[in-house]
Amino acid sequence: MKNRRTRKAGEGAITQERDGYKERRLQSCLVGQVSYMWSLLGPNASRADKDKFKKHMDDMLDVGCLMLATMTPELQKQHEDMVAYEMIQNLKEIYEGQACQERYETSKALFQCKMSEGSPVGAHVIKMMGYIQTLEKLGFALNDELAVDVVLQLFPDSFNQFVLNFNMNEINKTLPQLLGMLRTTEGNMKKGGSKSILMVREAKEKGKKMAKFKGTGKTKPKGKETLKPKGGVSKDGKCFHCGKPEHWKRNCPVYLEEVKKAKAVGASVSGTAHEKESS
Repeated sequence: MKNRRTRKAGEGAITQERDGYKERRLQSCLVGQVSYMWSLLGPNASRADKDKFKKHMDDMLDVGCLMLATMTPELQKQHEDMVAYEMIQNLKEIYEGQACQERYETSKALFQCKMSEGSPVGAHVIKMMGYIQTLEKLGFALNDELAVDVVLQLFPDSFNQFVLNFNMNEINKTLPQLLGMLRTTEGNMKKGGSKSILMVREAKEKGKKMAKFKGTGKTKPKGKETLKPKGGVSKDGKCFHCGKPEHWKRNCPVYLEEVKKAKAVGASVSGTAHEKESS
């Protein structure tokens, strides 16, 4: 409520200042310009043409007064004898040069914003996002793909594997989404984990699998379980099968002998059954 009152009060002040400028300008040399424009209309103009021309002149005067009311005192002195069109042209000449210089300085800072090794990735990317937004305000916006490419090109060597995986997997991300991935990668790198360099690939593969099963409505197929040896070396270095040290169960002579005998018994039983069936 307080903000609305403040806004209304500001709008009222601008309206009063505009009206004051309008009264003063009507009594200034601007009246001579308006009279000259009226003379161009000619004495034989129709009533409809005169009404249209009068409305146009009133609108031009209102716009000029409103522009003056929102200017600084220095700019007001420069433009108080100009109509709206002349003000616009003069302001373009004044500020277009500044906009070109600002664009040059901003683009230079963006393309030279190389991240130093060990500095926080979040602060660096946010700084570059600020440069990119400034260029957009100046009328030179970078699309999402180009903006991401510029950011990735200015990382130190420690992020080379991340950049390689990112480009190889052709991931499309906006700058805020890229910032989240980089922060996760930075955390893994600080912990010394090996998962940091594989994070991009694993994230994409997981997303593809989830999208595939979600789209088909089928449950995830179970692959064949890998067979792992049940035996192994115990904590004190002894075989789990015979209790002797310095070998695994899969290499245990006693275990291998038992397996050999079991296979021989199975083969003999199978042969006897086959003979009975034949007879």
